[in-house]
Amino acid sequence: MLSTRAIRRKIRTVRNIRKITDAMRMVSAARLQRVQAKVSQARPYADKMAELLRHVAPHAREVSHPLLEVRQPARRVALVAVSADRGLCGSFNSNIIRWTSRFLAEQTVPVELITIGRKVGSFFARRNVPIREQFTGISADSTPAEISVVSSLLRSIYEDETVDEVHILYTEFVNAVVQRPKIMRFLPFEAPAEMGQAEGRYHESEYLFEPSARAVMESLIPRYVDTMIYHLLLESTASEHGARMMAMSNASTNAGELIDHLTLQLNKARQSSITGELLEIVAGADALAKQ
Repeated sequence: MLSTRAIRRKIRTVRNIRKITDAMRMVSAARLQRVQAKVSQARPYADKMAELLRHVAPHAREVSHPLLEVRQPARRVALVAVSADRGLCGSFNSNIIRWTSRFLAEQTVPVELITIGRKVGSFFARRNVPIREQFTGISADSTPAEISVVSSLLRSIYEDETVDEVHILYTEFVNAVVQRPKIMRFLPFEAPAEMGQAEGRYHESEYLFEPSARAVMESLIPRYVDTMIYHLLLESTASEHGARMMAMSNASTNAGELIDHLTLQLNKARQSSITGELLEIVAGADALAKQ
């Protein structure tokens, strides 16, 4: 059994760790609340843009935008893996790494890997996996100019036929407790008119376009792609903060349980020490009495 001094030292260390995990939990909770507010504010803009595209597309059927071009079979694909720059967020980063490894193993064609976040990028860089581009420091808190660098790269490699498909792996935010890794085919982009017809929401209307429906459509599609990238980053950032908040909450709970266990050990050690001293006193007194 450890000495009482060693047990007290462990208890003091665990209490300090619990203070840190409690502080990190509160910081993550505050950041999660802020990101959720951004999601609520940005959703009406994205919904309105999607509605506008659904209404404009029927009047510009002659538009042949590169982002709408489907090339089959795909000879080369790109995967964008979105992770965090920092750890201590439970299985958030490990899930992205595991899903990325599975995607790379399942593909029968060459894959261009693009990483967002230091964790997934450094993991595959250490294993000598070719990475086309690594982005760090990009999240929902980034400026539109910083986020547009990512969307511009994806549009360029698809438009110049470097790749025939672009997939994005991110973590879908359900709530503060549940976050799900998800892979979606990002490009070729599905025509908004087809989406609206499939959902039964499409209807013909009269519109006047200036300069033309084709020009409006060609301007809206890249903007809509940029908006989707931003929303995926919002989802990933919210998932990161939610995962970190839960991880730190669990760490604080485990620290409390460990402190209780160490306190019980300390009491047992003290009781054992006191019992030993009493036995020595009784034995000494008994020896003196016999003399």
